[in-house]
Amino acid sequence: MSIEIGVPIISARGLSFSYNPQVQHSVPALRGIDLDVYPGEYLAVIGHNGSGKSTLAKHFNALLRPTAGEMRVMGLDTREPANTLAVRRTVGMVFQVPDNQLVASVVEEDVAFGPENLGLPDKELHERVEWALALTGMAEYRHRQPHRLSAGQKQRVALAGVVAMRPKVLVLDEATSMLDPEGRREVLAVVRRLNDEGMTIVAITHSMDEAAMGDRVIVLELGRIVLEGTPRQVFSDVETLRTLQVGVPQVTELAFELNKRDPAFPPEALTVGEFVGAVEETMALRSRQASAGERGTFGQSPAVQAGQSLPSPAAAEPLLQVHNLHHAYLRGTPLETVSLRGVGLEVSRGEAVGIIGRAGSGKSTLVQHLNGLLRPREPGRVQVAGHDLSNLGVDVRRIRQKVGLVFQYPEQQLFERLVGDDIAFGLKKLGMPRAQRRERVCWAMTAVGLDFETFKDRYTFSLSGGEMRKAALAGVLALRPEVLILDESTSGLDPRSRRELLDRLLVLNREEGLTLVFVSPSMEDVAELVGRVYVLDDGRVALSGPVREVFAQEVALRRHGLGVPQIGEVAHRLRQRGIAVEGEPLTVAEGVEAIWKTLSS
Repeated sequence: MSIEIGVPIISARGLSFSYNPQVQHSVPALRGIDLDVYPGEYLAVIGHNGSGKSTLAKHFNALLRPTAGEMRVMGLDTREPANTLAVRRTVGMVFQVPDNQLVASVVEEDVAFGPENLGLPDKELHERVEWALALTGMAEYRHRQPHRLSAGQKQRVALAGVVAMRPKVLVLDEATSMLDPEGRREVLAVVRRLNDEGMTIVAITHSMDEAAMGDRVIVLELGRIVLEGTPRQVFSDVETLRTLQVGVPQVTELAFELNKRDPAFPPEALTVGEFVGAVEETMALRSRQASAGERGTFGQSPAVQAGQSLPSPAAAEPLLQVHNLHHAYLRGTPLETVSLRGVGLEVSRGEAVGIIGRAGSGKSTLVQHLNGLLRPREPGRVQVAGHDLSNLGVDVRRIRQKVGLVFQYPEQQLFERLVGDDIAFGLKKLGMPRAQRRERVCWAMTAVGLDFETFKDRYTFSLSGGEMRKAALAGVLALRPEVLILDESTSGLDPRSRRELLDRLLVLNREEGLTLVFVSPSMEDVAELVGRVYVLDDGRVALSGPVREVFAQEVALRRHGLGVPQIGEVAHRLRQRGIAVEGEPLTVAEGVEAIWKTLSS
């Protein structure tokens, strides 16, 4: 919506904040922030893990109070306890981990909790709950228990509970990070509608596509604002954003790389539609040049290295085998929920396999069977390296040493005070000598992108959400499992950290033979990492096969609540316009090569 610059609804001046300011290991998180947020604005806040995004968000509704400087909401100083209730009525917040704000045992009661505490009449309370459930697509789950929902469904319930209170400002702290593509599209459509109706939106996000939806973007680095402007202004500075470990939308990077090869190609694109238009514009220019006998520059630059071929061992030894697996929660009760319906899956030793599907499709239930957290029932069978997990006598401890599982919220796996101690915990239980433990912890921390000397003595609770995820992953990697299962564990990482982690996982897979099972709502990440993919829907395997073959089926994927990587969507849209693109490019590097070839021809 159009923004009239007037009196800001949120204003920060010299805002600084440190965790544990009275102790030796205090952690400065914000350093002199000056910021105004205006009524009706859609503000996106981006930055790498640990840059201060979530800390800033928690100042907007007085969950944190400044160490120095001030934060005002509708003119009210958040440092004054008397203002806290009014501030929190004005600013509603949806957290990165929805479990942290689910309080009731039934979905509709949870959504009603906030507005009920505002003292609303029964009729209005009922109307708001109905509206919020319908708005977020959770009406059919109204009688379900929140803790039985998938992570993405929980996020929708948390969002419904906040919007039901009708705040003037909605703060989303990575609130779509666990959602499948369909769920993300639906929630973002809800957020856009609320913004169009006048609600101020502040979106903390690692998704550059989401940030591009905003009216304004600010970039944080070490607790300071280092870039600010419209999405087009901010994302046009690709090199600086790379330096800041932030990244840009894939189509923006695609346009940037093609422009480096030939300045005639428009250097800026924020959406797939804009990029497709840039290709058409460039092809029209090339056609005019050819008609006039001019010589263009396309085809004269040397080709860059294409994207790495994806791992796909053909006839390796089967390591994980699942046959006809069924599972139901609360079996035999009125609340019984069927999660898996005859699922079959096979993973070969040294392979990288993806599992994708909409929220509630059964992905987490399936992978929890692969290391014995859940046990198969007749007629289902789960075998790990030849061990049948339906056999109650099987050594589950040995299975779990072979198969490491990093949960959807890996930060919940942290329990020691210091990062180094937490990562070393499993090694200590195995009786590994101290010197060897230190060496293994150092290796694991380096593998996930945590500097050993910087982080080994940090308090775990002082880490950012992304840093906690890295630490939890390091604790599993330190055990050197044969199989590593990542259950949406990379969702809270900034673009550069996620890219570096995917690269390290590829190295472990290809050079050390680590078998990977990767569950993710990000089609781009799946395309980068795996060779084969299984698509689950309603507890069944809906599609399976090599990743390129599956992602070529855009219509089928959208029918199952998913989508294709943005580069794949570009290729499909170009073909719809009659522009030939060879193959099925899935990464930026592959997209550059495919589209360059099209333009050159």
